[in-house]
Amino acid sequence: MRLVQVMIPAGKRAAVIRALDDEGIDYVVTDETSGREYTAVAMFPLPTAAVEPVLERLREAGIDESTYTVIVAAETVISRRFEALEDEYEEDAERGGDRISREELQAKADSLASGLGTYVLMTVISAVIATAGLLLDSPATVVGSMVIAPLIGPAMSAAVGTVVDDEEMFRRGVRMQILGVAVAVAAATLFALALRWLALVPPGLDPLELAEVSERLAPNVLVLVVAIGAGVAGIVSLMTGVSATLVGVMIAVALIPPAAAVGIGIAFQIPRLVLGAGVIVAVNVLSINLSALVVLWYEGYRPQRWFREDDARAAFLKRAAVLAVAIAVLSVFLGGVTYESYAVSTAEADIRTAVGDELAALDSNVELLELDIERTGTVPPLETERVSVIVGAPPGSDLTGLADALDGRVEATIGSDVRIEVRIVTVERA
Repeated sequence: MRLVQVMIPAGKRAAVIRALDDEGIDYVVTDETSGREYTAVAMFPLPTAAVEPVLERLREAGIDESTYTVIVAAETVISRRFEALEDEYEEDAERGGDRISREELQAKADSLASGLGTYVLMTVISAVIATAGLLLDSPATVVGSMVIAPLIGPAMSAAVGTVVDDEEMFRRGVRMQILGVAVAVAAATLFALALRWLALVPPGLDPLELAEVSERLAPNVLVLVVAIGAGVAGIVSLMTGVSATLVGVMIAVALIPPAAAVGIGIAFQIPRLVLGAGVIVAVNVLSINLSALVVLWYEGYRPQRWFREDDARAAFLKRAAVLAVAIAVLSVFLGGVTYESYAVSTAEADIRTAVGDELAALDSNVELLELDIERTGTVPPLETERVSVIVGAPPGSDLTGLADALDGRVEATIGSDVRIEVRIVTVERA
């Protein structure tokens, strides 16, 4: 519930009181003696769902957008008329989930956008911690970096600015998002380079051998689910007045670790890591913005002036279309990676089965110890070029012709020519 305080301009007192009476609202009106153009102050409690329609009713009575208005959260209201008002708006509250008013939404979006200095500093700290967590292969450290990342504000501001036709809020949100990603990547790159120059990481360290880094190497379509869910959760928390702190962590999950992985890829000169993690960052930023934008428009938020609604609708359609097209283009890459992962898994399973069957037919004491598949090409599905097999056999086993037998079996299984390399390891058991 909310407590609303409205300054009543000269000549509008009777119209405002009549509007409040018509709405069945308990109110207190006191004289305003500051000598300005206002003659009275009205204070009245409202259910959250009633704030926006009641303010619209007051605007019809002469309270325009320039009128001094304060909306604050109220803990408890004891009043039979207020209970009746809650019953009246109960259906709207259930349908809209206690949706806050347009004015509150703009104020909350503004409050989430921290000052430039604080924003840059917290982003740098978050990116550095995330980079350390990735290189330490420590999930706990990576999660800790997300808690302090201030990235929810700009994403929500851009969406809110679009639907309420606040061009300055939209532009500031876009600028801050671009700045945040650039700062995170730059901080991660410089930190990773410093670690290498100062020999604070092992000289032969391969970041791709670390689980926390390698999982950002080849993104699949599931990253879209994470980003869209983060965007929806962020905007729902904003428009229902729920604390956005934990939701901000979810948005940071989608942005900070892959941005840090891009920095590591640059510092360690691993182009495919830069590409893979960079695609994750781009897709996540776009998806968060698109999902937040669509949810806000679906929930019915519109500009305050009705004659600006057409402009807001045009801006919404244009920006949503641009975001959707960009996501679709990047999704081709995600789809290719997903398909290639499926093809690799299927091919490996089929080849492993074929090799196992051939070994079992040859000698029951022979076992497959290791199987490695090398695939080549640029466009999925890639071609299987080489299969390396390590076989364990008891001493004295005669495995003459094993390579040719496995070659024939594997080529028949996958339907293409392939080079087979077989290594035989003597295995003794006591």
